[in-house]
Amino acid sequence: MLEKIDGIIIKTTDYGETHKIVTIMSKKIGKFSAIAKGAKKPKSRMAAVTQPFIYGQFFVYLNKGLSTLQQGEIIHSFRPIREDIIKTAYTAYITELTEKLMDSQIPDPSLFDQLHYTMEWVEKNEDVEIPVMMYEMKLFARGGFAPSVSRCANCGGNEPPFSFSIAEGGLLCSKCKGLDPDAIPLSESVAKLLYIFAKIGLERVGRISVKPENQRLLRRILDAYYDQYGGYYLKSKKFLGQLDKLR
Repeated sequence: MLEKIDGIIIKTTDYGETHKIVTIMSKKIGKFSAIAKGAKKPKSRMAAVTQPFIYGQFFVYLNKGLSTLQQGEIIHSFRPIREDIIKTAYTAYITELTEKLMDSQIPDPSLFDQLHYTMEWVEKNEDVEIPVMMYEMKLFARGGFAPSVSRCANCGGNEPPFSFSIAEGGLLCSKCKGLDPDAIPLSESVAKLLYIFAKIGLERVGRISVKPENQRLLRRILDAYYDQYGGYYLKSKKFLGQLDKLR
């Protein structure tokens, strides 16, 4: 059955000499993969609409396995992202993470919206680290390994000060921090930021201002947490790390 589906291309893979397999994140059916026949041909009508990060309207013969992309039209190209290596790197990271952590053909309209909002932010702004971390936290929840950021992961208490424990899976209150000698002490403001990242949608946030030292601390925490629980090697994450060293 031919379906009309709006979605964002989160992965492309060459298939044979002339075809592509594209993975699309959609609001309607979630993540799915489809073959786009002839999409590698320079004069193909499918060439433009099957580029990474395209937000498009696709006509798809949907199957439980590999679907078939019949045709598509670009809704928004996100061209400024593809023309900037830093924006490309961050967007490649969040789309690869989405592709790894989301199950196929299980709709998640809220997460789709957050991906779309995050890509719009990356397209229009230079400071993108905080929106990316906000999206990561929501993906961790969908992946089933979100840290406890609203209360102590051990006793359930919600009185600051808190530390963050990778081993215990989230915040530890002052009474429980002895469970993990490697727990990272947090200021009250950083603990609140972790909660905001996990619970608040990007569309509800206006101007984002975080001290550079707090931003670096949050990045270190999320990286260590993903390394412990994420389970997937991410090529885009390695590239981001290399870019960060160059900067």
